[in-house]
Amino acid sequence: MRKVSLWFFVAGLVCALGFAVPANAQQEAKQFPVVTKTLKNGMKVLVQSDHSIPNVALYIFYRIGSRNEHPGTTGLSHFFEHMMFNGAKKYGPGELDKVMEANGGENNAYTTQNTTVYQDWFPRSALPLIFDIEADRIQYLQFDPKKIASEREVVASERRLRTDNDNGGLLDEQLWATAFIAHPYQWPVVGWMSDIEHWTMEDLKHHFEMGYSPNNATMVVVGDVTSDEIFQLCEKYIEPIPTHAPPPPVTTVEPDQLGERRLVVHKPAELPLLEIAYHVPQTNNPDFYALNILQTVLVHGESSRMYQRLVDKDQIALNVDMDAGPAFDPTLVIVNAQPKQGVDPAACEKAIYEELDKAKTGLISDLELEKAKNIRLVQFYQQMRTISGRANTIGTYEVFFGDYNRLFDAAKNYSAVTKEDVQRVARKYFGANNRTVATLIPENEEKAKQ
Repeated sequence: MRKVSLWFFVAGLVCALGFAVPANAQQEAKQFPVVTKTLKNGMKVLVQSDHSIPNVALYIFYRIGSRNEHPGTTGLSHFFEHMMFNGAKKYGPGELDKVMEANGGENNAYTTQNTTVYQDWFPRSALPLIFDIEADRIQYLQFDPKKIASEREVVASERRLRTDNDNGGLLDEQLWATAFIAHPYQWPVVGWMSDIEHWTMEDLKHHFEMGYSPNNATMVVVGDVTSDEIFQLCEKYIEPIPTHAPPPPVTTVEPDQLGERRLVVHKPAELPLLEIAYHVPQTNNPDFYALNILQTVLVHGESSRMYQRLVDKDQIALNVDMDAGPAFDPTLVIVNAQPKQGVDPAACEKAIYEELDKAKTGLISDLELEKAKNIRLVQFYQQMRTISGRANTIGTYEVFFGDYNRLFDAAKNYSAVTKEDVQRVARKYFGANNRTVATLIPENEEKAKQ
């Protein structure tokens, strides 16, 4: 077991940003350590006590996502996000939610290219119940053919709603499929429809066995608990669960992109859409913090460079954004712009490139740098204020950075970013040969021009 005071970090961060931290808060920080233990079956458990409210947040991060699938099985990780709520040995179909809600709890889950995460929020009085539920569905998930058929149709309907019939979802899917030619990030988390329709029972059981093995998971518990009681519950409910071989390593490396790629989607729509993607490193790369500062300078808030240019000054876009999610492997940072009615997306594209070129040819100002650092640190601190945000942040650093202790370096790493670092990453990653441009052109607009 190891102990590190998480609240020393938070209190220091608050001071750095000019927030008032009373002396008793500094002293109280010593009472909030992170304690870790690896169970005999390989699951790592991290506990952070916070007795300020009688509630608990429990997150389980499974290292299974769409990157662990292959043609023919795409979408299975997302499918099990649904199936894990649909009945096991002790808590049958529909019972999990009913029992949890009856005891004052809530739950949710999300699936990404890299992980599937299950979230439980509940009063501390429900602790044994939640562990019983989690152990039941990890070890004894039902593979009832009728329930599988029903959930398969639910997932297919979700794909039709959020991708096939959603302009942004469809364009984004096409963008990833074009930007990657080798790595499994090229297929969608929800899966291709033909795969959803043809998963076999063997596919399902194999994916579940490797993905939901305890040695492929990290549990984070934050709230009104002690580490001793959590570890006792783990030994009773979780440790007896047998392990299986985890997903095989993803060894495919995406080749360097040697030229711009472009795609156009023609679809009925009120407005065009524009997405521009650039290949960037995985989350634990040293350039992570400089890239985040650059993103903040370019798109965060109404005073950001791209917002000022596209929305305020030129008035050619309704909004502009830029994002890159946590990733185990080199991924994409994507600039999204919503052109105004009657505006050619090429005008937005040109303005975006000009703002990127400014970041490459000149240094950002001292004020921009300081403001971006403060924004990032305040966002980080705000996440750490709630037990839910803390559980997600601790788990994210543990899973994606390889060690939750890395979160204690976040303030230092952001503070260390220089104007030259920002210019360097702009030059390194935002070149024409490294980008993929996706444009959605409304069909009705095209017909009007003919």
